[in-house]
Amino acid sequence: MRAVLCKRLDGPEALVIEDVPVAEPGPGEVAVTVRVAALNFFDTLITRGKYQHKPELPFSPAGEIAGVVARVGEGVSGFRPGDRVAAYLGWGGARDEVIVMTEAAIPIPSGVADEAAAGVPITYGTAIHGLKDRANVQPNEWVAVTGAAGGAGLAAIEIAKVLGARVIAVASSEEKLAICRAHGADAVIAYGKEDLKQALRERTGGAGVDVVYDCVGGDAAEPALRALRWNGRFLVVGFASGDIPKFPLNLLLVKGVSVMGVFWGEAVKRDPAGHRANMEFVLRAVADGRLRPHVHGTYPLERIVEAIGVLERREATGKVVVRVSGD
Repeated sequence: MRAVLCKRLDGPEALVIEDVPVAEPGPGEVAVTVRVAALNFFDTLITRGKYQHKPELPFSPAGEIAGVVARVGEGVSGFRPGDRVAAYLGWGGARDEVIVMTEAAIPIPSGVADEAAAGVPITYGTAIHGLKDRANVQPNEWVAVTGAAGGAGLAAIEIAKVLGARVIAVASSEEKLAICRAHGADAVIAYGKEDLKQALRERTGGAGVDVVYDCVGGDAAEPALRALRWNGRFLVVGFASGDIPKFPLNLLLVKGVSVMGVFWGEAVKRDPAGHRANMEFVLRAVADGRLRPHVHGTYPLERIVEAIGVLERREATGKVVVRVSGD
């Protein structure tokens, strides 16, 4: 079978496609024919050995997949050949077939496209874990999302709206803010056009925001923190800016706010049942139209280097996916 392989840590440009042996599923595993593999910004890092996880060479990029069960291992119940499933792998999805533990395989409801299902686990999984499990967002609360037009940000906008919150999207251009509005943002702010702290306060009638969902870090983090109201929650989701911010701790004291880490990958390991429940909720919401995953572009497997380049240049709005098999 075909597999995209990283054989040396020289970035995505060094990826090659080669034939590799087909593996058989063991007890508690299923073999899945990959239809679509979803990419993330960390694919630009993992292929250079700069990501927090460093898989042994050679490995395949792409941490999320949607596909069809081809074979089941010994003792597997609940899945049979032909079942459509989505799964988070960490890496290894850019190949014709993958082996997936049954607890990681989530059934895809009827009517949900492969591209949407493949792009759900990381972005929507992180959003629902952060906003529901960590921040306990309540109806009518104000949620500010930084880096709002990327895959993580758009997922956060949609999950916040499903939870009944009001959303302020912060992004870098009018084009990106228009996408945020289309995905449900109640108000928008363009980076650099307004003082972020003041703008967040103005959008909330002077009250301040209840939750900040920060995908960016950098210079925007402290002004967003300062815009929190009493008992607000600041969610540390990522550092797309490349700069890890440092906060004066007295701000947490005088505002009574909480800063919470959102380490979704670790949460999946520690609470697999909670992760599965969240994913089933998300996919049902996609099926009934409450969530609308935005796909920036779909590329054939042979153009995966080009696809990762879109992420590396920060051109993507929403998810970038690779079509491996099927229509």
